[in-house]
Amino acid sequence: MNEILQELLNRKSIRNFTGESVKDEDLKLIFEAAQRAPTSVNGQQVSIVYTKDKEKLKQISELCAGQEHIKNCEVFVMFVIDYNRTAYTLEKINQKQMIQESAEGIIVGSVDAGIMLSTLQTAARSLGYGTTAIGAVRLSVEKFIEILDLPKNTYPLVGSTIGVPTKEALQAPLKPRIPFDSFVFEDKYDDKKAKDGIESYETILSDFRKANGMNYKTSYKEEMARFYTKSYTRDIKKTFEHQGFIFKDSN
Repeated sequence: MNEILQELLNRKSIRNFTGESVKDEDLKLIFEAAQRAPTSVNGQQVSIVYTKDKEKLKQISELCAGQEHIKNCEVFVMFVIDYNRTAYTLEKINQKQMIQESAEGIIVGSVDAGIMLSTLQTAARSLGYGTTAIGAVRLSVEKFIEILDLPKNTYPLVGSTIGVPTKEALQAPLKPRIPFDSFVFEDKYDDKKAKDGIESYETILSDFRKANGMNYKTSYKEEMARFYTKSYTRDIKKTFEHQGFIFKDSN
């Protein structure tokens, strides 16, 4: 099996770091790889803002519900939907940008940021570093807009840690996924397989947790209920609109 597939098949979130520094030359390579990620219409409507400052890492940790691994990582990366650059581009030819005032614009920016996040994490792992995606940045969007000095037509969507993983973190078992045939469908979606897969996964995940001393964890169904019976982030619509984004269909 080639090295890229090996990395992808063994991907895991890393939350324990040694405290060793991320080399500047490695970080530059990781960012260069992220920049090569595809973007819709070559708009390149995602920017990265990062920090290695330990006081800022501590502050970001607190803003993200006190996640300790953020405070203990070496680099925190924010992926920012960025229609500020494209707005300037259109202004230079006497055109007015409207994409940020549409549902399509928000979806495009979000998808492109997600693709870039995955690319960055794969690049980091190939150089021996560990990462974890941080969606909890959306708990404190207004504060991140202030901290990162973000202009209108930008939005801090998702973050990632980078650091040198501990040996124990690397050796931790891979968390099982839902059964393959409830995830991949040929020709059409199979509702029965999708739902049967959840019933199987309850047992699969429970057995995994028992085998690895994680009995304190709730079941998959209970875990999903904790997050998906409500919106677990605040003021998303409000903060998008504050930044100049409107989720609507075009006229």
